[in-house]
Amino acid sequence: MVLSTAPKKALRLAGQLSRRQLKQARAVATITPPHQAAAISRLPTNVDPSSDEFKDNERQMAEVMARMQTLSEKIQRGGPEKARQKHLARKKMLPRDRVTALIDPGTTFLELSPMAGYELYPEAEVPAGGIITGVGVVEGVTCVIVANDSTVKGGTYYPITVKKHLRAQAVAQENNLPCIYMVDSGGANLPHQADVFPDQNHFGRIFYNQARMSAKGIPQISVVMGPCTAGGAYVPAMSDESIIVQEQGHIFLAGPPLVKAATGEIVSHEDLGGGKMHSSVSGVTDYLAVDDAHAITLARRCVSNLNWPAKDPATQAAVVPYAEPIHNPEELTGIATTNLRKPMPIREIISRIVDGSEFSEFKRDFGTTLVTGFASIYGHKVGIVANDGILFASSSVKGAHFVELCTQRGIPLVFLQNISGFMVGSASERDGIAKHGAKLVTAVACADVPKFTVVVGGSYGAGNYGMCGRAYSPRFLWMWPNAKIGVMGGEQLASVMETVGQKADPELKARIDRESDATFSSARLWDDGIIPPQHTRHYLGLGLNAAMTGRNAVKAGDTKYGVFRM
Repeated sequence: MVLSTAPKKALRLAGQLSRRQLKQARAVATITPPHQAAAISRLPTNVDPSSDEFKDNERQMAEVMARMQTLSEKIQRGGPEKARQKHLARKKMLPRDRVTALIDPGTTFLELSPMAGYELYPEAEVPAGGIITGVGVVEGVTCVIVANDSTVKGGTYYPITVKKHLRAQAVAQENNLPCIYMVDSGGANLPHQADVFPDQNHFGRIFYNQARMSAKGIPQISVVMGPCTAGGAYVPAMSDESIIVQEQGHIFLAGPPLVKAATGEIVSHEDLGGGKMHSSVSGVTDYLAVDDAHAITLARRCVSNLNWPAKDPATQAAVVPYAEPIHNPEELTGIATTNLRKPMPIREIISRIVDGSEFSEFKRDFGTTLVTGFASIYGHKVGIVANDGILFASSSVKGAHFVELCTQRGIPLVFLQNISGFMVGSASERDGIAKHGAKLVTAVACADVPKFTVVVGGSYGAGNYGMCGRAYSPRFLWMWPNAKIGVMGGEQLASVMETVGQKADPELKARIDRESDATFSSARLWDDGIIPPQHTRHYLGLGLNAAMTGRNAVKAGDTKYGVFRM
């Protein structure tokens, strides 16, 4: 620890320092550069990129990532080529081009769950769940963007589409971010109506959320760039400001065919719900655009008029300088492994994610299977909770203590999951593993600070709970391509089945292994996306920026805990 300049009385420690010792102490305090204090927090590395193990990991991870890259490119194309060409023939911008044009030049769009819907519906492919969602910067304001993809089944809402739309709204609510809806949808997918319409978290929840967010002062802006029918008509109708593209956008509770069947009236799409009518007669929309590009310009203007600063003036802080990790993040592809029975050196991972590879470890020699400590990511102070083995009673208590420290100080938490679960057995039960594990689960559940989770390896059993799995509302949760998630692995499940007297079913084991795969998880929105290991720092930085730039950012000491069983 570097001594700071101090009065002679304090340095003498009640007269116990000699003149020579006092002179040495003053010299240290005077000539030691303050930045050298960080050296004691800098993580060393034992990674050897030339080793056989590193090369083997790198080769296996390259195969997994190549598969993910091919899949991502296919998904990003959206619907079939015929649907894309039909879309373009109508002089409409493709959905992803709309998003690119909306966000500020040179900024990054943090897309959420791009693999939603993958192999989910046997009768149809639904790339990205038929909707593009994410966080982007518009006119300097961090916003949540929701864009229907009408090249995918006409932009209709499958069950996964609804779930993904609601997830984007949850991100907006949790981080107090304005919402921009780029509407181009035929409404609910009727063959799936029982799974999209009547329940609590079905289609109607979208409009409920809009009303609640607007009531909280979270702006809602809609850009109608195509059909906006039935219940979907409430998206622009419940927005603070709405834009519509003339002779392209249409808003109506029932389209011309249904109107004819119900009332006998014959009316065109444009007369029934076109842009000119809604902008000059009904007042459902506020601005009339001539085409997509004009509509996007108007949307950017709406955001510029929100009076929504990048940070609340009350919490405005000076920009904190940061250093890139001194250990190469690209090496994470050789540190990660597809064989999750092999341990992963978690400090090597941390050192390639945090600023300057500096990590102030907390309780290093206690509960050693859980690594906790303070670091920074792009200048944002964070607390890191990372697995380095199974969770014991001591590591659970340590984790609960550290989470409590961070919430008391208003410090965001980053969880790095590679966990097979809590320790079992008679000794552990007598040691109180259930109550000590419950302390960690309680602390994580109640922590009222932004939480971020990255599954870098396995996420099994109750360990998923203690390490802030999806049920514990992390602001964002990402998975590495090698990650697995489940109650237990296929081999363990087969062993349990045999123990209870049932014959192990090879098909069941294969199914469990398939359902534990990262793509299976991401298709169902159990996470916010599969990310390349070497980009983990970048994703966490974008997530932190989204969490810390919204209004009413986290305040220290806000958390209220339940009862800890002592």
